[in-house]
Amino acid sequence: MLAPESMDRAFYHCVSRVVNREFVLGPAEKEHFLKLMRCYERLYGLRIIAYCLMSNHFHILVEVPKRPADEDLPDDVELVARVRSTLGDKQAGDLEWELRHLRETGSEEWAEALREKWFSRMWNVSQFMKVLKQRFTQWFNRRHQRRGTLWEDRFRSVLVQGECRALQTMAAYIDLNPVRAKICDDPKDYRWCGYAEAVAGGHVAREALKWLVSLDPHGGPRNESLGVEEALACWRCELFGVPLANHRRHVERARGEEAATLSKKRISRQKALEVLADGGRLSQAEYLRCRVRYFTDGAAIGSRDYVEQVFRERREWFSEKRRKGARSLRGLELRKKPERLYAMRNLQKDPVG
Repeated sequence: MLAPESMDRAFYHCVSRVVNREFVLGPAEKEHFLKLMRCYERLYGLRIIAYCLMSNHFHILVEVPKRPADEDLPDDVELVARVRSTLGDKQAGDLEWELRHLRETGSEEWAEALREKWFSRMWNVSQFMKVLKQRFTQWFNRRHQRRGTLWEDRFRSVLVQGECRALQTMAAYIDLNPVRAKICDDPKDYRWCGYAEAVAGGHVAREALKWLVSLDPHGGPRNESLGVEEALACWRCELFGVPLANHRRHVERARGEEAATLSKKRISRQKALEVLADGGRLSQAEYLRCRVRYFTDGAAIGSRDYVEQVFRERREWFSEKRRKGARSLRGLELRKKPERLYAMRNLQKDPVG
């Protein structure tokens, strides 16, 4: 699902799986994938809000700003500097020489075409995912002496409403992926997710988490005064079922091991599925510890107004018989109206499992 042109930036939850869903991504592979992800994040002017690398698939929640106006694009010096800081001296040197040569020979049109070749990849989620997966596949195939595709499909993406509850909910769902897979009981113990990177001191992950926690769930002003340590504690509360709106009351508890006891108060995943089968609803903490297809197949997720806006601006993609875009997430108990979440698709078969 592509963001409407009216949005100055968009947030996408991107998912891709290994062909045949084979468990081939070990520690070395995950480390290299993460290195490439951070490299192209900087080069293409994006921001990774949350991520989780598993043994046969990955989740990435990424912010994609709208491409700047032509007069605001980086000049030659800035472009070369960006390439040098991410791809190294060789590619930057080649680009610098070629641009200078074209300028000196009066080939301005060719120089602009070369710049556009780079800019067309930036601020673009499709190009980011394409290059990331291609580069990783090339490295993986060399390392394992294999040929052919590594990924089973292009990639799937869900458009997520930014700077509100939907974005925080999606990020928590991604961080909890290893918990759902029963790899660990606490996501801080899983080395290849954004929360664990932030806990370990990763600057980029910490800044993204700090920004995420600073958002008002109802779209109000951000909490600019929030420090990194408090942000980590607040997010831990969120992951263990304490609403962000109440984080200040629980922040000290979250800093210590006592926060872990919150998880024991939740019903088990199996019990959660029994509740759903009986037509009941789950709290958000319980909901996020189940596999929720809305978060990977829902097309767009956010408030009712947000999903309806996306529906109106992408009306040509849907049947003429369809009158409304927003569909309530089945099985999720959110009593407060401002916090209710909606998806573009109404999943009929096993939306939660």
